[in-house]
Amino acid sequence: MITYPHPNVVFLRAPNPSPMTFTGTNTYIVGGDHCVIIDPGPDNDAHLSAILDQLAGRSPSHIILTHSHIDHSALVPRLKQATGAVVVAFGDSRAGRSAAMLTLIEAGLTGGGEGIDTAFCPDITVADGETIGDLTVIHTPGHMGNHICLKFGDVIFSGDHVMEWATSIVSPPDGDLTDFMASCEKLLDIPATLYLAGHGDPVRAPHERLRWLIEHRRQREAQILSALDDGPATAAQLTKQIYTDIAPALWPAAERN
Repeated sequence: MITYPHPNVVFLRAPNPSPMTFTGTNTYIVGGDHCVIIDPGPDNDAHLSAILDQLAGRSPSHIILTHSHIDHSALVPRLKQATGAVVVAFGDSRAGRSAAMLTLIEAGLTGGGEGIDTAFCPDITVADGETIGDLTVIHTPGHMGNHICLKFGDVIFSGDHVMEWATSIVSPPDGDLTDFMASCEKLLDIPATLYLAGHGDPVRAPHERLRWLIEHRRQREAQILSALDDGPATAAQLTKQIYTDIAPALWPAAERN
């Protein structure tokens, strides 16, 4: 357990490290006697016990999900049962999909939904700009259509949209790169000094990181167009040609991007 950036934010890391989750999923408890839990994480006995121990008798009012990938959501049912808190999210796993992605689904696009919690259904849905106590909802589709960030003073809980250790996977039809870029631009307009991400360490220069993410995606787009100047290529071929700076274990995720 680590307390930062002040006593009313407590951080716990779930024991689910992997190439996609890095050192594990980050769970946050926000508030004093009246608290909320952000991103419970995987269905893991030790992590559930760590959360309940950290609550130290407090009764959280809400369990808030930044998005419904199972590494963030799987513990929700057991934590809800243990605490009685209501579950809040932008919507179920289909919520927030862009018109372009819905068109692709209608055209028969399959795959890309690895790790999606298809059974997830919140008790309460929230929209962009709504508040949950001291937290303000920022709808940030891109990584997933139902992805939200949460503003808490000058801190933003950024889920998987902005992380320090890696870029966010954007896998159609649940992810949309056009939405991702728009969400980055949207966050640039919101003052913040610190992002607390869904995986990895805090992002201590968040706007600098956002600008890097935007430029990085534009560079990848230029690389793809340049590679296609040499002739047609499959997504798999383009991935091996372009993503030479990442481990081969991450190529499947890069191919979805």
